[in-house]
Amino acid sequence: MTLDQLPKSQPAVIKRINTEQVPLKLIEMGCMSGSIVEVLQIAPFSDPIYIKVNDSFVSIRRDLAQQIEIELI
Repeated sequence: MTLDQLPKSQPAVIKRINTEQVPLKLIEMGCMSGSIVEVLQIAPFSDPIYIKVNDSFVSIRRDLAQQIEIELI
């Protein structure tokens, strides 16, 4: 399952990130393997996605969220 498929308010653990597609800045903000992630809001037309990663709040594009594999908690 990838982050773009995660339902709102459902926590998950990041399992794998495609580091070739995900910007380093996002990884530096805590979006890495083992981190807890949760979708807080989805914008109209489903893009972007507002997420919480550990204690950071980030808005990312849907195509970027497809590069992040997760596992439900």
